[in-house]
This record gives sequence, C-alpha cells and structure tokens, in this order.
Amino acid sequence: MTRRLVAALACRANGSRLFGKPLQNLLDETTILDQIIEAIKRFEIVDEIVLGISEGVVNHPFMDVAHAHGVSYILGDPQDVLMRLIQCARMGRATDVFRVTTECPWFAQEMLPSLWREHLESGNDITVCDRLPEGLAFEIYTHDALQLAHDRGTSRDRSEFCSNYPRTHPSEFKVGVFVPPPKWQRLDLRVTVDYPEDLIVARAIATHFRDALPLLSTGAIIEFLDSRPDIKDLVAQFVHPEPTWGMIDPQIWTGDDPA
Repeated sequence: MTRRLVAALACRANGSRLFGKPLQNLLDETTILDQIIEAIKRFEIVDEIVLGISEGVVNHPFMDVAHAHGVSYILGDPQDVLMRLIQCARMGRATDVFRVTTECPWFAQEMLPSLWREHLESGNDITVCDRLPEGLAFEIYTHDALQLAHDRGTSRDRSEFCSNYPRTHPSEFKVGVFVPPPKWQRLDLRVTVDYPEDLIVARAIATHFRDALPLLSTGAIIEFLDSRPDIKDLVAQFVHPEPTWGMIDPQIWTGDDPA
C-alpha cells in the first residue's frame, strides 16, 4: 500500500493568554502559521498540508491563510481538536498524519525524514520525538490510530490534548519514541508561543535567523538561546521540564550527531 503523509494543522484564534497565536507576526508580514507552512513545504515526504480550522467567524482569517498558501482546509468543532485532525486526514486522503501545533514556529526538522522512515519500517501506529526544547517536538500518527483514540477517548482526550489517550493507554498502540543526543535534550528551554513573553522570544529568534528561515536547525536555536540569558529568563517561569512521552522507554535518534 502506498502511504500518504499529510500535515494536519489545527487552527483557532481564541486563547485566554494570547489571542490569535498562529496569526501573530514573527517578521514583517510573516506570521507563525506562515512560517510553519513554509517549513513543512520543504519536505517532499509530506504530500499535503491541511488546516483544521475551528468553526466561528473569528477563525475565518485562517481560510485566507489557506488560500494564500494554496493549501486545503476543513472547518470543525471548536472543542474536538482530535476530530479536526481526523477530518484533515480524510480531506488529504492520508494514511498517516504529521502533527505540530500551530503556536510552535519551528520543529526538529533534522529528525523528520528518519523518523518517517522508522515509522514505516517498524509498522508503528505512532512515532514521536521527545526531550527537545518545548515546542520543537512533532508526532506522526496513522489515520487509524487517531480514529481509535477518538473512539475510545473522553472529551478531554479529544481536546487540544489530543495525544492524551495514547499516552495514558500506550499498550493499545505501537509507539516509537525517539530522543536526540544529549546536547539537544534541553527540557529547560522553551520555543512555543502561549504567552506574550513567548512571542518576544520567538521574534528574537526569527530576527536573528532571518536569512535562514523557514528551516532552522535545532542546534542553532539552542545555541542562540544559551547566548541570550535575558530572553531565556523571560519565559523561565513557563517551562515544563518533563518529557511528554516519558511513560515509554525511548530510543536514541541515530541521525547525524548534532554539531
């Protein structure tokens, strides 16, 4: 069977801590969501990008983003984020789904090709990376795994915490968890945008690496943050230094050793 990997990006404007996070500008007219879409487009292994837009007039600007980038979209239930991912999979005729959250401008792009190969060769239901700076991890699910999580999960499992059911019922899925070499295992760092302070950090990274975007190496992000304790300190109070998939023994990613 030919496998088809579709990037499903759940989008909504409402947020109690920072409104319209994916639509916040990083650089000039480049938003967080623009950055994510353009980065994913650099990977031929991703067959299609579909935005899973929450219903409601306030979210209509995301349709404009989809049109501007020439990508597909669906409109779905505001609370049932997991179903929106499934709808994205259906729209893109996906066998598998690449998931990053749309408040995270960057992901560990060096790890994606090899983890996709591992996902296929091992017959995994779910393949993820973990123990990276918060915001750089990504997840790959089979369409069937998403549907199973939705069928068996609760309303909380179907919310923005859509990996919750597999993480609390790991025996029901074949999961591969990969961690990078130690120098990238930096749970003390944060590169996601949930608070205004996070946006300051993301804009500082984007400005410093303007000419390298949309792809930005994990090592470069870490090195930059270590060189700027002033901006690291801005978000230190929001850091969650726990691995997301800590309930499963990880494997060391065998890609090139980070410089």
